[in-house]
Amino acid sequence: MKPDPFPWKFILLTFAFSWLFWIPTALAAQGATLPPALASFLNSPFNPAAFGPTLAALLLTLIEDGWRGLGRLLKRGIDFRFKKVWLLPILLLPPLVFIGSTVLAAWLGKTPLNTSNFANPPVVVIAFVMILLTAGPLQEEFGWRGYALPRLLQRFNALNSGILLGIVWWLWHLPLVFIPGRFMVDSLALFGFLLIEIVLMSILFTWVYNNTGGSLLAALLFHTAMNWSIWVLLPSMQVTPLIITLSILLLLVVTGIVVAVWSVRHLARR
Repeated sequence: MKPDPFPWKFILLTFAFSWLFWIPTALAAQGATLPPALASFLNSPFNPAAFGPTLAALLLTLIEDGWRGLGRLLKRGIDFRFKKVWLLPILLLPPLVFIGSTVLAAWLGKTPLNTSNFANPPVVVIAFVMILLTAGPLQEEFGWRGYALPRLLQRFNALNSGILLGIVWWLWHLPLVFIPGRFMVDSLALFGFLLIEIVLMSILFTWVYNNTGGSLLAALLFHTAMNWSIWVLLPSMQVTPLIITLSILLLLVVTGIVVAVWSVRHLARR
């Protein structure tokens, strides 16, 4: 079956699956009464909501390209054949932006630093692996960069593809705003502000993706480095308006350099 050039089916399936579990969780967090067994399941680590993007991608790939296509998608998740120099921006750029913005906020006297995690280096390394496997990258990247981005790139240039996917990626997180402790922000105002940050990160994901030959492993590591930078350093994973503002400013500088040095059409050297 020929895939749609714009991934509407993927977007609808992703939102339907994830929000099916997140919306009741958010309602319960806001005081709604649910059956005890259901409430316990939704608040447990077994809640599958975060797997929406990856599950939607696997299902649609199987329908459109069969088992061989599904195998190719999965193999891209362990494709380490890209130039290893790209490990530098993949692993160092997110800490530069997010830890940098947090340190700047602390220097301005507005945000405490959670430096206790760095007192035990093995814990920091273990946290990176755990985040890769259980806290976002594996659950999302086979969908966002594995399925949706290649189809957007068939229709739009790299910059616009990154922007469009960033908007979808941002909106997908909406129910988490109403579940305390599950997301970076806990208000709609901050969530709206976060749109700029997520779109800028999506552009950088597109840049990494195009320069590593479409390696999903690169996207998985980049996503892990991003979440690790936020979760390991910040108390309770919560960001403040100042931290968001500073991270946006840093991301604007980095993204501006990327767009200036690489072409808007490809965000990569051809």
